[in-house]
This record gives sequence, structure tokens and C-alpha cells, in this order.
Amino acid sequence: MIRVMLVDDQQLLRAGFKMVLGAQPDIEVVAEASDGVTALELLKQVEVDVVLMDVRMPRMDGVEATRLIEGPKVLILTTFDLDEYAYAAIKAGASGFLLKDVPPSDLVSAIRSVHNGDAVMAPSATRRLLAKFAAQLTTERLPDGSLLTAREQEVMMLVARGLSNTEIAGRLDLAEATVKTHLGRVLAKLGLRDRAQVVVYAYEAGLVVPSDRLPPRPQDRPR
Repeated sequence: MIRVMLVDDQQLLRAGFKMVLGAQPDIEVVAEASDGVTALELLKQVEVDVVLMDVRMPRMDGVEATRLIEGPKVLILTTFDLDEYAYAAIKAGASGFLLKDVPPSDLVSAIRSVHNGDAVMAPSATRRLLAKFAAQLTTERLPDGSLLTAREQEVMMLVARGLSNTEIAGRLDLAEATVKTHLGRVLAKLGLRDRAQVVVYAYEAGLVVPSDRLPPRPQDRPR
């Protein structure tokens, strides 16, 4: 059973998520909080596997709360106008982020994925987020990417572009288990927690350029 905590200052939103998750045979909502302070207090009393965390809340926001959480995985809830908070939360330790209007099936799938050690990042929000904030990223104290083999670098770059392990396996003609092995080595060598931090690392290191900064393709140039 996956034990979930809901942290959001909107009671109606928590009620909706609780109804969706309560219908799943392998998920149980064990705690609710309306702000980060309450969430941290509850985590001392209740065993939790995954925290579904809002970002903008009274007393303590979701970014600061995520930074202070040890143990449970954190999934951030975001809206398009709060993308900067989602990015900060990933750096603070969250395993990914979802849009607040996520379909119920995607929410359930994301919680299971995070519980299994994967990271979840809403694709459309990821592209918008990184395109908007890549110019503000710091390159201080980045791990040494030269530690990676050529194949590990390939895997890292495809992860950074949002491809799943299955898609990477198809692209590189590898078994999915082999991709997972390469990704595990990338994480270990670079001191990163999960694939969400791989994305952040690649953008901070300038290895991936947001699409709006790429030079125009020949067919797109004015004649």
C-alpha cells in the first residue's frame, strides 16, 4: 500500500484528490495538511511514502517544505503561472511535478512511478518551464560530466530531453534494462538523485538549449 499525504491550502482540491486516490486498491491517503508547517509536523507522526505538495501556501510554501522533508518522495502540484516554483522545488528535492488539472489516471500513475523510484515531470510544463528559466540557471558547483562514458552521455541527453526509458531504448537500440543501468551510473557519477535532477543538470551545464534559442532551420529562414 502506497501511503500518501495531501498538502494543499484548498480543501476542495484535497477532497477531489482524496476521492480519486481512495478508489485505488494500492493507494491510501493517510494525512492531509493545508501548509508546509503542518505537513512537517504530521510527518513526525505518520508514515508516508509520497507527498503530493502544493507550492503556494500560507506559513510555509511547498518549496521550503520539500527542502526540509527527508524520506518520503515529493510530487509538486503546479499551474502554468507558477512554473518557477516547480523548478525551485525540483532543486529542493522533489521527484517531479504535475499540473493541477492532471487527469486522474495520470495522477495515480505518477504516484506509483515516484513510489517506485522514478521521477515524473509533466512534459508540456517541463518544456515551458525550462525554456523560460534556463537563462537564470546557475552553473555553480556542477558535477563533472567528463566522468561519463559516451553511452552514458547519450542516455543523459535523451533523459534531459524528456524521453522515457522505453523511448531511449528504442532510439539507441538497447534493452530497457540496459538503459536503466546506464541511467543509474549517470546518477551515481554525477551525484544526482533522479531523472528530474538530470534535466536540471543538463540545462544548468548548457548541454541542452531551450528550443526558442536554437538557430532557425534552413527551411525556416526567410527567403
